[in-house]
Amino acid sequence: MKSVTRAIPMLALVLAAINLRPGITSLAPLIERIAGDLHLSRGLISLTTALPVLCMGLLAPLAPRLALRIGLERTIAFCLGLIAVALLLRLAGRADGVLIGSAVVLGTGIAVAGPLMSGFIKRHFVDHVGRVVGWYSLSMSIGGASGAVFSAPLTQAFGDDWSLGLAFWALPALLAMLLWLRLPGRREGAVNAPAGGLPWGEPRAWLITGFFAIQAGQFYTLATWLVARYHEAGLSQLHSTALFSTFMLVGLPSAFLLPWLAQRFDCRHHLLLACGVTATLCLGLVALAPTFYPEACMVLLGFALSGSFSLSLVLPLYEVHSPLEVSRWTAMMLCAGYGMSCVMPILIGLGRDLSGGYRLPFLVMTALALGMSVLARLLRPRRAD
Repeated sequence: MKSVTRAIPMLALVLAAINLRPGITSLAPLIERIAGDLHLSRGLISLTTALPVLCMGLLAPLAPRLALRIGLERTIAFCLGLIAVALLLRLAGRADGVLIGSAVVLGTGIAVAGPLMSGFIKRHFVDHVGRVVGWYSLSMSIGGASGAVFSAPLTQAFGDDWSLGLAFWALPALLAMLLWLRLPGRREGAVNAPAGGLPWGEPRAWLITGFFAIQAGQFYTLATWLVARYHEAGLSQLHSTALFSTFMLVGLPSAFLLPWLAQRFDCRHHLLLACGVTATLCLGLVALAPTFYPEACMVLLGFALSGSFSLSLVLPLYEVHSPLEVSRWTAMMLCAGYGMSCVMPILIGLGRDLSGGYRLPFLVMTALALGMSVLARLLRPRRAD
């Protein structure tokens, strides 16, 4: 097998990570318009965000099994192909069944790729986990921010056709897939494949999963409804979209910085707690006083939620040792975490329809962020760390 330098796996990791979020975040600036064009309720249109997250939860346990059968690299390449197919399906997105079906295909690709990326990091970068996870999280945030920031301009550039603006994001997924197909495939041997399934009986795994579930639910709910909340509060559509873009872009330095700090100073549980408290305060402002320094609120909220996400990705890497074990812990975190969090965008949309506004649903999100802070307090490292 021809060896590759460390730079090639790193580039592959970055390109794959960039493609794990645009399919979801690209909908946020356009979601009210799409709902209007297709005559869909907010509860139903929120399925375009909720279904990928649900698939990311339900299908994550398949990842270690597929890695055992065909290898990490080939499985991730296949998943990137699924993501590209899902985004190309949005060319026919004016048929609401196709639009919602594309969300299922998208979620399938992300669901299987996610746990395996952590195993890939453990295999190739075991001595630089914090820094590499920082780049991984940063790349994912870049992809998410790009989807949020550029989808509306792309739609305008394509003759104001939002289906073309959404389908554009298939191109970087195809590019990443081609690079992953060139990586040498490697299957896990029996020595690297301890018996047993996901670590359902591990209390630490459940603490990590609970924290991940809340922060993921917060992020995907904001990716769906933040623009609508600010627009309802009296801000223009342009201003509301700019605030959402700020929320996404500010996560870029946070996604890189916090995993590095966690490894450098061994303070990951302190950083998790700071993220939880900051998210609680900012969501309280979005709910009760959305026009009170909204730019500062979005800066802090973006830093907190992006940072808590990247720190969540680090946690399984410190709990177990082999790439496959890391993939299993990550698969449980994603399976149960996304399974619990996927309902939040739907409930917020239904809550808005029932209450006539976003204030009460966002107060519920504030209470959940407080729960995230409590879990962060419980995630102190083991004495052996």
